[in-house]
Amino acid sequence: MEVKVLNINGKETGRSITLSDSVFAIEPNNHAVYLDVKQYLANQRQGTHKAKERAEVTGSTRKIKKQKGTGTARAGSIKNPLFKGGGTIFGPRPRSYSFKLNKGLKRLARKSAFSIKAKESNIIVLEDFNFETPNTKNFINVLKALGLENKKSLFVLGDSNKNVYLSSRNLKASSVVTNSELSTYAILNANNIVLLEGSLEGIEENLSK
Repeated sequence: MEVKVLNINGKETGRSITLSDSVFAIEPNNHAVYLDVKQYLANQRQGTHKAKERAEVTGSTRKIKKQKGTGTARAGSIKNPLFKGGGTIFGPRPRSYSFKLNKGLKRLARKSAFSIKAKESNIIVLEDFNFETPNTKNFINVLKALGLENKKSLFVLGDSNKNVYLSSRNLKASSVVTNSELSTYAILNANNIVLLEGSLEGIEENLSK
């Protein structure tokens, strides 16, 4: 798959680059994508929810009425889950929602996500760039030049670039990651993927294993 390389002004550089078919042109595996996104979202959950059960509610354990002859159901104490203010039956407890996936499946999911974006022509290859200092306005100008100012975008860098990262941090619709930080969720959540030239070798090396 051949893609033209653009500069930060949105103009063609006269160069093109070939994206690996084994990463950007496979038949997407929807179930692998589903599992990887499910794991990502599950890992975001804190799992700190807690409801007090019968033994944890403050209250007397005195039997509130006699066992028989009242015409109503028997009751042991005011902490009975059937009473207002009583304990919760089988309430949530702190737990971890994370689960394990094989590395091969996660690689397949990321390749499938890239292939979906490539098929939709939503991948842009940009020549490497840097800012002298963190500057959100400069990053916005890059988005405007690429026609992405009103779209969700994901910029993928080859190596960590503090100035570019800090320049994008205030923008809700744009995010910047390195090729080692990529996730299937991040790829699919963005309308457009902007791959810097320096990131391609690392992406293809990581996903072609």
